[in-house]
Amino acid sequence: MTTLTEDDLHISVSGLRKMYGDFPAVESVDMQVRKGEVFALLGPNGAGKTTTVEILVGVRDRTAGEVSVLGQDPRADRRAWRNRLGVVPQNTGDYMDLTVGEVVDHFASFYSDPIPSAELISMVGLTSKTKSKTTSLSGGQKRRLDVAVGVVGRPELVFLDEPTTGLDPEARREAWDLVNYFRELGATTVLTTHYLDEAEALADRAGIIAAGKMLTVGTIEELGRSAGAATLITFADLPDVAQIIPATLGTVEAAGREDHRFSTSIATDAPTEVLSRLIEHARSLGMAEIPGLSVSRPTLEDTYLRLIQREDAKR
Repeated sequence: MTTLTEDDLHISVSGLRKMYGDFPAVESVDMQVRKGEVFALLGPNGAGKTTTVEILVGVRDRTAGEVSVLGQDPRADRRAWRNRLGVVPQNTGDYMDLTVGEVVDHFASFYSDPIPSAELISMVGLTSKTKSKTTSLSGGQKRRLDVAVGVVGRPELVFLDEPTTGLDPEARREAWDLVNYFRELGATTVLTTHYLDEAEALADRAGIIAAGKMLTVGTIEELGRSAGAATLITFADLPDVAQIIPATLGTVEAAGREDHRFSTSIATDAPTEVLSRLIEHARSLGMAEIPGLSVSRPTLEDTYLRLIQREDAKR
């Protein structure tokens, strides 16, 4: 395993906690975000995602824990440090009676090397609205403008809090292109989202948070293992499977009847060995084929739901 140094990390969090009276909005969060990666923070409403991001960008103080962002404690909130961040908050901004172009130009003036306004406006799909008043924009168009304002300064580290909420499918894809654009520039992105397909498409790694606790962090494959197993093998009408698959190889579960067949599934981290045993067993029973055989990896949605349900069962 590669040992990460401080130079490899843009974010390091240990034991993060935020209390509101007796209520723990964030109770136990540990995470590291590597330089140049896209990291997705996933969780249901009220899980603590936005509170965590607000602490990381220095707009909310923490109750306990150690936090380093771009090598500094956000509590210090130094101007040079903030200049290296880009933040797209969850709520759409109010830009008064300005045009789209005027808003982007205004925020660009705060930075030493901003993205050219016309280029950025095109990137977020608002070229035709450059001279339009922001008061005339739709909700989705205002959200695109929020993204433009948040990243205009070419940040090293970008925080996108629910960036595609309220966007139509085409606008969502355009926002995805923007994330990939900053990936190509070498920027680091922290993305909070309710859309699991978004995290699966964009993120190098993800963390799943529920009830203020970080349940697990890793690649999509690693998350699948943490939820049970990396591979799911399903089939039908093969008797006595539990006798040939020991618990050390996988978990055998009866999945019920489907299309008049009795379906079975095996969650395993050793799919080759399990398949070999299943094939040998089927042949010993005179079966040339195993009915309904399929091998798949759990989706991010499968993993997410399993971990959230497991955490809910503890409460």
